[in-house]
Amino acid sequence: MAFIDYYKVLGVDKSATQDDIKKAYRQLARKYHPDLNPNDPTAKEKFQAINEANEVLGDPEKRKKYDEYGEQWKHADEFEAQKRARQQAGDGFENFQGFNTDGHGTYWYSSDGQEFTGGSDSGFSDFFEQLFGHRSRRGGGSTAGFRGQDYQAELELSLREAAQTHKQILNVGGKQVRITIPAGVANGQVIKLKGYGAPGANGGPAGDLYITFVIPDDPVFKRLGNDLYVDVNTDLYTAVLGGEQLVNTLDGQVKLKVKPGTQNGSKVRLKGKGFPVYKKEGEQGDLIATFHVTLPTNLTEQQKDLFRKIQSMN
Repeated sequence: MAFIDYYKVLGVDKSATQDDIKKAYRQLARKYHPDLNPNDPTAKEKFQAINEANEVLGDPEKRKKYDEYGEQWKHADEFEAQKRARQQAGDGFENFQGFNTDGHGTYWYSSDGQEFTGGSDSGFSDFFEQLFGHRSRRGGGSTAGFRGQDYQAELELSLREAAQTHKQILNVGGKQVRITIPAGVANGQVIKLKGYGAPGANGGPAGDLYITFVIPDDPVFKRLGNDLYVDVNTDLYTAVLGGEQLVNTLDGQVKLKVKPGTQNGSKVRLKGKGFPVYKKEGEQGDLIATFHVTLPTNLTEQQKDLFRKIQSMN
C-alpha cells in the first residue's frame, strides 16, 4: 500500500496546531460528506481519507507516533516492546533511529555497526515482518494480530431530530451501518460503535467508530442542558389585563395563561416541556418562556386620548 501523507490530506503543515487540524477536518468533512455530494463518486473516498487522517493527527498521542514512525505508526508500541526485549537479550538493534514520515530513507543500526536501509526492497521489510508477522517464532511461531484503525465521523442533526429516538443509516468504510440515535444527544457529544472501524490485520480485531454529533442553533429554541428557552411576544393589552398566549414547544403549541400586569422580560417555567434527558426514557427538562411585550403602533387620536386619560389618573 502506498504511503499516505495525512498532513497533505488535511491540507495542513506538520507544524499545524491541534486547533488547525480540527478546523481543517471539519471544513473538509462538510465539503466532501457523501450525503451532500450524491452525484460525486469520489466524495466517499475523499471523506474516508479525511476521517482517517483526522483519526491520527487529531489525537496528540497517535500524531506523535505517526511523526516518528510514519506509515508503521500503529505498530510503534509493539516495536518498542520488541526492541527493549532484544536489547535485554543482547540481540542487537540498540540504536534505532526511527521512521521518516515520507515513507522513504529509513535507517537503523545494529549494535555491531551493521547498517540496514528501509524501503520495500530492503532488509527492513523482512525484519519488520519477522518482528510483527511472526513475533513469537522462538516460542512456537504464532502470528501477531493487530487492531484496525478507528474511524471518526460527524453527524449533523437538527434540534428536533436530536429530541427523538430514531434510526439513521451511515456509510462507513464502504458499508452501510444502521444505528439508533437515542433522544437527548447533545452538540459535540461522541458515541462509540465498537468494531465498526477498519478491519484488523492478521486476524486482529476491527477498530471502533466514533461519531460526533453536530447540532446547529435552532431558530426557535435555545437549549441549555435539558432545558429549552423560547421567546414569547405578547401585546400590551394581554400583558396589562391578562389572558392567554400560544407558546411553541417541541410537541406543538400550548396555551399559556398570562397574568394581569405581566412585565416585559418576565419568565414562566413549564415543567417537563423541555428537552428529553439522554437515555432516561420519559424524563424531560423544562421550557422557560420569556415574555416580550410589544407596544401598539399607529394609534388613532381617540386611542391616544384613552391612554392620556389613564395617564392622568395615576
